[in-house]
Amino acid sequence: MIETIATTPYDDQKPGTSGLRKKVPHFQQPNYAANFIQSIFDALPLDGGETLVIGGDGRFFNREVILTAIRMAAGNGYGRVIVGQDGILSTPAASNLIRKRQASGGIILSASHNPGGPKGDFGIKYNVANGGPAPERITATIYEKSQSISRYRVWTETAPDISKLGETRLGDMVVEVVDPVADYAELMETLFDFDKIRDLIASGFRLRFDAMHAVTGPYATEILVNRLGAPDGSVVNNVPKEDFGGGHPDPNAVHAKDLISRLMAEDGPDFGAASDGDGDRNLIVGKGIVVSPSDSLAVLAANAHLAPGYANGIAGVARSMPTSQAADRVAQKRGIGIYETPTGWKFFGNLLDAGKVTICGEESAGTGSDHVREKDGVWAVLLWLNILAERRESVHEILKAHWAEFGRNFYQRHDFEEIDSKAANGLMESLRDRLASMAGQRFGTLVVSEADDFSYKDPIDGSVATSQGVRIVFSGGSRIVYRLSGTGTAGATLRVYIERFEPDPAKHSLAPEEALQELIQTADVIGEIKKRTGRTEPDVVT
Repeated sequence: MIETIATTPYDDQKPGTSGLRKKVPHFQQPNYAANFIQSIFDALPLDGGETLVIGGDGRFFNREVILTAIRMAAGNGYGRVIVGQDGILSTPAASNLIRKRQASGGIILSASHNPGGPKGDFGIKYNVANGGPAPERITATIYEKSQSISRYRVWTETAPDISKLGETRLGDMVVEVVDPVADYAELMETLFDFDKIRDLIASGFRLRFDAMHAVTGPYATEILVNRLGAPDGSVVNNVPKEDFGGGHPDPNAVHAKDLISRLMAEDGPDFGAASDGDGDRNLIVGKGIVVSPSDSLAVLAANAHLAPGYANGIAGVARSMPTSQAADRVAQKRGIGIYETPTGWKFFGNLLDAGKVTICGEESAGTGSDHVREKDGVWAVLLWLNILAERRESVHEILKAHWAEFGRNFYQRHDFEEIDSKAANGLMESLRDRLASMAGQRFGTLVVSEADDFSYKDPIDGSVATSQGVRIVFSGGSRIVYRLSGTGTAGATLRVYIERFEPDPAKHSLAPEEALQELIQTADVIGEIKKRTGRTEPDVVT
């Protein structure tokens, strides 16, 4: 039986770049999660009988909200819910299931790379029928509905046991519990040459994958160990935990320090990789070298044709605006399209659906292709392994050859986390106020050639996104970009992106901090970071 429960709105349910993210205790407020889920359903043109995919990254509070979402789906007229066993589904695996099963959409419970546990972060986002994150017109409607909500609908009976595979019923709705890995692994087998990768591993090639006690543990174990023959122990921290083992499931130099130190050792593995909380980000490490996400995107774009799924070449590349221009140089040399979008994977969806691009990437360690409509950490690892299996060169050798052909874009992102929101907004407003007069200004040896506040007009549907980040471009192609992040849950995160193009191979071995030293100093001067925030150093450098 359907029960209608009275509720009142919360005023803070506006989705960010990847859904609604707050601290767990915030989501545990009465009806908070239910309000948002009902607002999703109210924003959709539901006719009744639709299929909905539900899953998450296993973080604290995941199971409770999934059971609520199942009962609410039954109460709102869905015909079938497909849920990952124990509530587990990586974000790319959820995207694949939505597409494969022709679902009307999916609810993904994750706060991505943010920490978990009872005091950690939680998130809910909605993906549409193409498998990608809901576009802004839908998230705007969800927010609008959340501001006037007065009731939510729920099936009165408890949800079925989601630890058991198979189908059960909840009223008129079928609840189908599926193996979270099987469909995804099958998709990977169609894209990559598993025989060649198996041969590479059998030849003595050593790899280490750190799942960070997050969702990709079961995926990496099944694919890398069971199907590709990597020795037991090659996948570490492979059991998903509600608090990610007390760690921070962000695959960067700070939180994946152990992995990186092992790859820097003389007797270390040949290849290292990590993924994040919900499995959509990746870190690639070679023996003696960490691959920046921007370089990884460019290398994958230049070599994708070596994998069977991309043997006919790629249509184009898309990158988020703050991502380095390394991929642009590949696209220009190969004569394929290059698109610069705002931050947020949802901006890639129209380009992928229209066949304009095949591979997409963000500097925040997200890379993916048209196989799903999300970034995909395990996919990126497998494409790297396919390239290594074909070229039989080390990661370092592949990078050196790439820079020799295309030039090197030295690049860093500096994160100033949990700074006062008023100070952060004041910093951005001051930058915007000075943009018109900045061209021609000199800072040391750097001369500003142009400065703007990035806006984007979608070439497919004509939608416009404004105020997406301040860009300061210097003669010679160096850039500084300032942007406030929408993925945190406390205060404001200021992200400063620093980039310098170097065509001379003799300078490609410089350390990034050395190559970027003048730009780093200039970023503080132009942005008035120390003056406005009191911060002298970033919290994280990637």
